[in-house]
Amino acid sequence: MGERKGTNKYYPPDYDPNVGGLNKFLGTHALRERARKLHMGIMIIRFELPYNIWCDGCNNHIGMGVRYNAEKKKVGMYYSTPVYQFRMKCHLCDSHFEIKTDPGNLDYAIVSGARRQENRWNPLENEQIVPETKEVSRKLFDDPMYKLEHGTNDQSSSKSKATHLNSLLNRGEMVWKNDFDANRALREQFRKKKKHLKSLQEKDNALLSKSSLNLDLVPEHKSDIRLASLYKYQHLKPKLKVKLKTPCTSGSSKTQRALSLGIRPASSSRTETLTSGIRPGSSSKTDTSETSQ
Repeated sequence: MGERKGTNKYYPPDYDPNVGGLNKFLGTHALRERARKLHMGIMIIRFELPYNIWCDGCNNHIGMGVRYNAEKKKVGMYYSTPVYQFRMKCHLCDSHFEIKTDPGNLDYAIVSGARRQENRWNPLENEQIVPETKEVSRKLFDDPMYKLEHGTNDQSSSKSKATHLNSLLNRGEMVWKNDFDANRALREQFRKKKKHLKSLQEKDNALLSKSSLNLDLVPEHKSDIRLASLYKYQHLKPKLKVKLKTPCTSGSSKTQRALSLGIRPASSSRTETLTSGIRPGSSSKTDTSETSQ
């Protein structure tokens, strides 16, 4: 709006048309504050970030399309095209970063204060259509043999990829021949998955409310189930531990395994009953009766 401030406005009585326009007579510029550094070759403009960057000052991510008041100045020439550099202040910290134009690569280059988020790729690797450069276009126009060779290479490339393209077309026709059935099958699959996730969420919420916890539960794994089964008998060991007067000399692997797990075998309970049933002082009587028999 600054460039229209001198249009249809008040002209003072001492205005001299020989001086020039109204802005020149008043000693102002049509761009107002944007031209305060114009004597240094710098003009203030609104600059929009061409890609995502990270600020080196605060390490914050700044998205593509964020606009700044940038200082624009000319720093060089690329053949007949001027190269401009833009300096702007980060809105999240006090640091500045500079970006300049790169006419040779049709891109922008970061000079200092920031680093670019790499989202670039080679179109040839993705089999995308790459426009011809000026050198190739000029050579196609001037050299008939090169044009013939270029066309032959394109035809051979199309023939080699025709099978793959036909398979993709056939697959698309099979999938989308009946779009209603395809949509119904897809929605049915989503419903099953949603129902399964809902049941898992209900189980997790019940466990969290019972334990008075507030955290995200990870999915159950087979190793967790196996480890929990090993800890199942840990609390039974002190209660089921058997104390025998005589060591077990049977050598049975099953008995040793049961004792290691804290489970009392049937033979140990019988021995314990017989041993506990003999009163002190009755051993000699028992021995005498057995001797007499």
